Amino acid sequence: MIFKRLTIYLSILIVISACHDLEKPKKPDNLISKEKMVDILIDAKIISLANPVNRKIMEDHGVKFNTYVYDKHNIDSLQFALSNEYYAFYIKDYEEIFLKVKDSLEILKVKFKDEEEKERIEAEKRKEDSLIVAFTEKDSTSLLKIRDSLKVLSIKDSITEMLIDRRLEEIRTVIDSISDKDSR
Repeated sequence: MIFKRLTIYLSILIVISACHDLEKPKKPDNLISKEKMVDILIDAKIISLANPVNRKIMEDHGVKFNTYVYDKHNIDSLQFALSNEYYAFYIKDYEEIFLKVKDSLEILKVKFKDEEEKERIEAEKRKEDSLIVAFTEKDSTSLLKIRDSLKVLSIKDSITEMLIDRRLEEIRTVIDSISDKDSR
């Protein structure tokens, strides 16, 4: 929002200055450096891109959008306007500033996408780990139930005992394979 306003104001300023005699603007006493202008414009763009939920959270924490950038960089709106007017007259300097802003925003965009991807992978890993724990507990519970049922039942039929032993072995194999995955 701030960045859009800034672009509109700059466009109007350029049109107005093109219609008048091109008089070189006087260098302001408190001219903002190019590097600081880049930082100011980056912050203005980031603030303008905040979604309504984030804006509400920030407002709840005392952040005022209209003055946040000025307060953060310890400048006022007049100082910014005069510095902006001065740099706008020197198109090459102004273009240099905006190229740095664009490059910085692209770098931030890539960085945040990488962080989002890492968070997504970590969330999937946590989910996978919780599933392994859930299945391990379920399998060990089932194993206990089978063992308990063996104590209660007195099976004399050798075929039934063989089937139970085979099932217990399968359950142990599953538990061992899950334990091996956890230890990695």
